[in-house]
Amino acid sequence: MTQACHRGGVPPHYKDAELSKGGGVCLDRCVAKYLEVHERMGKKLTELSLQDEGGLKRMQQGSGTA
Repeated sequence: MTQACHRGGVPPHYKDAELSKGGGVCLDRCVAKYLEVHERMGKKLTELSLQDEGGLKRMQQGSGTA
């Protein structure tokens, strides 16, 4: 994420204590995109985990062990 922000407009060497307005906007967008992807991946992983659990239960029921 740091590299993407540096490519997008946040300078890699910090001379000031505050970000410029453009750097702040860039950073806000970058973090928002990161959080959106993180949330989407979490939902997908949860979905896959639930599918795996359902498949395991069906296999156990089919073999007579529960």
